[in-house]
Amino acid sequence: MGELIDYQLRVNGRERDVADAWLGESLLYVLRERLGLPGSKNACEQGECGSCSVLMDGKLVCSCMVLAAGAVGCDIVTVEGLSAGEDDLSDIQAAFLAEGGVQCGFCTPGFVVSVHDLLEHNPTLPSWRFAKPSRATCAAAPATAGSLQRSKPLKKHVEREHRLSRTARPAR
Repeated sequence: MGELIDYQLRVNGRERDVADAWLGESLLYVLRERLGLPGSKNACEQGECGSCSVLMDGKLVCSCMVLAAGAVGCDIVTVEGLSAGEDDLSDIQAAFLAEGGVQCGFCTPGFVVSVHDLLEHNPTLPSWRFAKPSRATCAAAPATAGSLQRSKPLKKHVEREHRLSRTARPAR
C-alpha cells in the first residue's frame, strides 16, 4: 500500500491532524473517514456528480478528485463549515430546508456548497429570460450542473436556486 504519513489540514477554520495516512487517499476519504465530517458524499469518485463538493482556497472542487496530502496548506470548507455555529444553519442551508430542497439528502450538501460558491462569486444573478425556467435561463443551473439530481426534476432545482439567489447570502 505504500508509506504512511502524518500531516495537518485546515478544515472549517481549524487545524486537523491526519495520522498514518496513505499518500494516495482522496480528500473526500480523509474528510469522511479520518476527520469524521460526513457531509460530503461519496457517489461517483470521478468528479462528475458534485455530491462531494467542497471549497478549497475559495474554489469549488470535487473532493474525490483531490489528494488529501496535496491539500496541506489550503483552506478547506465543507458543508459543515458553512454555518455560523454548530447548531446554526447558514442562510443557504435554511433556504434549502424552507424550499423543500433536501430531497433524499444525498446530493443536498453538494448543492448547498455549490450554491454558496455561486452566490459568493455572483451576488446579483441575472434575471430570468423566460417565464418558465430551463437549464439555460439561470446562472445557478451551470453552477450546480454536476450535482446529482435523482429525486426531483431539474426544473424544481433551478426554480429553488433562483429564489435562493434573491434571498439567501453566504455567511461572511
